[in-house]
Amino acid sequence: MTDANDLLALLQRPLEPTFLPKDDGKTVIDLPEDFLTDRYRPIGADLQSRFSNDADQRIPVRKVTTPDLSFAAGIDKRGAFSLFVPKHRDAAATLINLFLEQPDVSTLMSVATYSRDRLNAILFQYALAVAIQHREDTKNVNIPSIVSLFPDQFVDPSVFPKLREEGAAVQQENRMVVDIPPAYTASDREEEQRMAYFREDIGVNMHHWHWHLVYPGDGPDAVVRKDRRGELFFYMHSQLIARYNLDRFSNKLKKVRNLTNFREPIPEAYFPKMIRSSNNRSYPARGANAILQDVDRIDNDTNVSVSDLERWRDRIHEAIDQGFLLDKSGNRIPLDEERGIDLLGDVLEASSLTPNRQLYGSLHNMGHNLIAYIHDPDYRYLEDYGVMGDVTTAMRDPIFYRWHGMMDGIFRRHKELLTPYTPEQLGNPGVSVTSVGVQLTRANTPPNVLLTFWQRSQVDLAAGLDFGPQGNVFASFTHLQHAPFSFRVEVNNESGEVKKGTLRIWIAPKVDERGTPLKFREQRQFFVEMDSSTVTLNPGMNTIVRRSDQSSVTIPYERTFRAIGTNSKPAGTDELAQFRFCGCGWPQHMLVPKGAPEGVQYDLFAMVTDYADDAVEQPLDPNAPCNDAHSFCGLRDKKFPDRRPMGYPFDRRTADSVDTLDRFVAANSNMKTNTVTVTFKNTVINRT
Repeated sequence: MTDANDLLALLQRPLEPTFLPKDDGKTVIDLPEDFLTDRYRPIGADLQSRFSNDADQRIPVRKVTTPDLSFAAGIDKRGAFSLFVPKHRDAAATLINLFLEQPDVSTLMSVATYSRDRLNAILFQYALAVAIQHREDTKNVNIPSIVSLFPDQFVDPSVFPKLREEGAAVQQENRMVVDIPPAYTASDREEEQRMAYFREDIGVNMHHWHWHLVYPGDGPDAVVRKDRRGELFFYMHSQLIARYNLDRFSNKLKKVRNLTNFREPIPEAYFPKMIRSSNNRSYPARGANAILQDVDRIDNDTNVSVSDLERWRDRIHEAIDQGFLLDKSGNRIPLDEERGIDLLGDVLEASSLTPNRQLYGSLHNMGHNLIAYIHDPDYRYLEDYGVMGDVTTAMRDPIFYRWHGMMDGIFRRHKELLTPYTPEQLGNPGVSVTSVGVQLTRANTPPNVLLTFWQRSQVDLAAGLDFGPQGNVFASFTHLQHAPFSFRVEVNNESGEVKKGTLRIWIAPKVDERGTPLKFREQRQFFVEMDSSTVTLNPGMNTIVRRSDQSSVTIPYERTFRAIGTNSKPAGTDELAQFRFCGCGWPQHMLVPKGAPEGVQYDLFAMVTDYADDAVEQPLDPNAPCNDAHSFCGLRDKKFPDRRPMGYPFDRRTADSVDTLDRFVAANSNMKTNTVTVTFKNTVINRT
């Protein structure tokens, strides 16, 4: 009987033939001879004996009726694959469905094994990972970190020859760690390079990939149609932009200038210096002042014009202003307070849930394509897409934030038309927050001061070095990190009885890059969620302490860079529960904005709302895996665990008289603010 974890062998070394050993040579997949490709079938017997003699584990693959893979014709096995290209999205949806409809794990293993050597490697990896996440009999299989499978999409390619040399010439116990240089894409003459540590952070880009893995835009309806999916598309990307702007202010840069004019030159250049290992082609660069052009790609049938984007955007604006969408039959779908933002998320992306793709198009996806092909829109020079064409690399490019800033502006256009929250919606009678603050875990440190610095960590890239050495090959990389800390909130429950609530903690910048104080109308869009948790309030004064590593937004380093291999899952029951489905979430090391050596002040905001108004009726297991990153990723197989709109209470306009945060808080005793300072130390500390 096939173990579900055997499927992980198919994810390793994605460009190598399936018959080659996995798990550092310890595991071999026994293929039926008919499953070998035409190149290897004549020498099948020799291959099986050559590579299987030293294996500790053999995974038998039974012969089944081979699937029809013609739906992927035209997608080169070693070519580029993009979820933004309609032809590729359709192929991925079909392949996901093929994997999902297999009756058991053994048949899935057979069908996937046959498909692996005949399909584009990234298409195969994506579809199998989605299927594993969504099948009942495989959902406890731990999807490995994408950086360990396709390191070329995350790190400087100059390290790969060094990694291969170290692996080939040096025994495992004597191998040295190869360092990945930070900020290698431009010099400090380019001011946008001040944000390279954010844009090119491995964990940040892996979060974006894993979110789209958990929330695919196309595929079987049961996979795509998740609770509040469109709203989560809005909120997750909106928070990305807010976090990016906080760090821009820390680096004395203006807020993102949204890409609202599709006809003007794009001043931001980006030279990614990355190579696709599948075909050794570089990701094309974009020079300064490039201009969007109509795309007509005969290689993958992508056709979209600048006018298309303008027309779709204008139609969505019109729908927002009128307060309704039109479905395919011309029926009105109201954009109300409850469902409006969710519908807009489906429309703007556009996922397969959009009610009228013909009318509203595919603004988000096709915008990515127009930017990704800006260097070769008609395939004249036979170039593939740039980094904006791939969910694993898009966040590296400064234009990603301008594009999604424009998208966020459309969502906010709808939000600004909604009625401001009433005192009843904001208040929590009988509950008052008397203080909020932060404290570093280290002893004898001042209150309300957070510390950031550079940290050097390691990741094993051996599983992604196709035709490379067995064993581990480690690379080190430098990233932002913060010192561990805790939130401390004092709450007075005057109701006379035990009461449950939801503690919501946010931070926001006080000033912009010039030190000019932000008006509350501006500041609202920069609030960043730090944590959300259910709390039990006893009568009288309550002290609530939340550690930074308990944040509902983040996942720890160990889950971001999880190991790969059929035997890599933890042995302990508790550790295993925490490991499942845990790749989706903002990286813990990027929870706190960078700050500055002289210190940057932020408004810290805490609010306790009535749990009776927040709760979602559903079976809730407190020990269920990965409840900890629900703010960005929801809960697996369940409804989003908070009934309030995502972004509450800062997602709607306030009355004109509420023009400062202090006035907003003064009217509600269940809210409190404080000032925290984030100090950056320009030192590098090795991860222990």
